[in-house]
Amino acid sequence: MNDQKNAEMTEQPASLPGLDDQYHLTKEQIGAFQQNGHIHLRAVAKPEEIDVYEPLISYWVKKLNYHDKPVQERDTYGKAFIQIANLWQQSEEVLRFVLAKRFAKIAADLMGVDGVRVYHDQALFKEPGGGHTPWHQDQIYWPLDTDKTITMWMPLVPISETVGSMTFASGSHRQGYISKLEISDESHRTLQQYVDGKGLPKVNYGAMAAGDATFHYGWTLHSAPGNPTETMREVMTIIYFADGTQVAEPDSNARRNDLKNWLPGCQPGELAASPLNPLVYSRLKVL
Repeated sequence: MNDQKNAEMTEQPASLPGLDDQYHLTKEQIGAFQQNGHIHLRAVAKPEEIDVYEPLISYWVKKLNYHDKPVQERDTYGKAFIQIANLWQQSEEVLRFVLAKRFAKIAADLMGVDGVRVYHDQALFKEPGGGHTPWHQDQIYWPLDTDKTITMWMPLVPISETVGSMTFASGSHRQGYISKLEISDESHRTLQQYVDGKGLPKVNYGAMAAGDATFHYGWTLHSAPGNPTETMREVMTIIYFADGTQVAEPDSNARRNDLKNWLPGCQPGELAASPLNPLVYSRLKVL
């Protein structure tokens, strides 16, 4: 997409799909998620919605891509993906996607909470030839005093069986804080040994359609295969946490950095509710 075409699209935000209708979950789906720590849901976004939002998100990822080296010359983290956070602050159109009530209600329903706030979004585009994403727990980065955190991981393009979804270690979320290791070769080795040693089932959902989504708890161990295809694996993620959560005392540089970047002005013991963490769904409050 060229800049002129994108400018024309962004002049008409009112024409964008609203994404505020409900996606109904069964009790069995909610129970399975809480037991396993992850779930795959089909058609969370409709094809006609993806057709509108994918070009907008892709445009901003290309515009803000910070990599200046070929994939093969980067470190393990750099090979894993192009990672662009808080796209909702760049564009009113992407804001409509990230703050969608439909997605937020799914997050609240799966966790069994009354409301959720956005922690931040992340576009994770794995380039052709991109490397694997090492085993890790998302919440080692988040200074949030709760286990009610969740990530929606949605492909914006079809993902073939060759690439697949992320791989989850079922039940690992019940172990809580397993390791402070950040995403790295070391985290992959250490946490792979942990998963195997505990005999935790590993689940990869395989091929996914654009608009399908996985959801996983912040403490769920997961990894992702590399991308041996010639097609970009375009994924948009949104991280949510339960409304009413307090800020935890950061116990690592990673959490201190996140406190500064994603919870600006918030102090340990206070509500996690900075201007960057809007309440996007609530059963108790009128929004």
